[in-house]
Amino acid sequence: MPVWTPPRWIEVYAEQAAMFREAVGRADLGADVPSCPGWTFTELTVHAGRFLAQVTRYLTSGSVVQLRPRPAQPPADPLAFLDEELAAAAEVLAATPGNRPVWTFSPAAPDLAWVWHRRAAHELNLRRWDAQAALRTLVPTDREQSADALDELLGTLLAARLLLDSPPTTAGSAIVSCADGPERWFVRLVPGEVPQVRLAARDEQADAHLNGRTANLLYQLWNRMQLTGTGEASVLRALRMS
Repeated sequence: MPVWTPPRWIEVYAEQAAMFREAVGRADLGADVPSCPGWTFTELTVHAGRFLAQVTRYLTSGSVVQLRPRPAQPPADPLAFLDEELAAAAEVLAATPGNRPVWTFSPAAPDLAWVWHRRAAHELNLRRWDAQAALRTLVPTDREQSADALDELLGTLLAARLLLDSPPTTAGSAIVSCADGPERWFVRLVPGEVPQVRLAARDEQADAHLNGRTANLLYQLWNRMQLTGTGEASVLRALRMS
């Protein structure tokens, strides 16, 4: 798998942010976003802005402990709010070295700033996908970008769910393999423990298997597309992010 660095994540962030802003700018903010049940474009826009505000807050504060959430006030102008946060995040991401110590959100991730660089890039890609899918203007996601996003989802975001009030309780193993690339991950889930995630051997077996084109796997595990795996269905569902 190619090695990604903060400059590459910043490049992806800029590209995805521009496409996301273009999509929400041409949408009816009161229209539904089908991939995010219960959300309109207003909720999608505000969610992205608040996420970016969180990224900026951690990278500018350099806090090595989790910060208390700020009260969430509905912005008077969602698009103006988004523009402000997109610009602030771009500036801070570019100015922050990837090896700067800072609290991150997963017990499987180091407390280093590059974790936020990576999260910002892939979160903006996901929200761009949500917006474009709703508008029927979907742009395909780059394969290498999808592979890195999958690696983040399996290796970082699954473990972050341990911090939820009701963490997952499913046990089992799965192999996720890309049909259009060399990546194969082995994932073992044990309730209450950080998932074991590593490269899978070619003939390795597991309780469940998920195979497909890299971008399709990414959006299946983000609950944007139907799961097409085989084996233990509960294990496959446990890999999905809600």
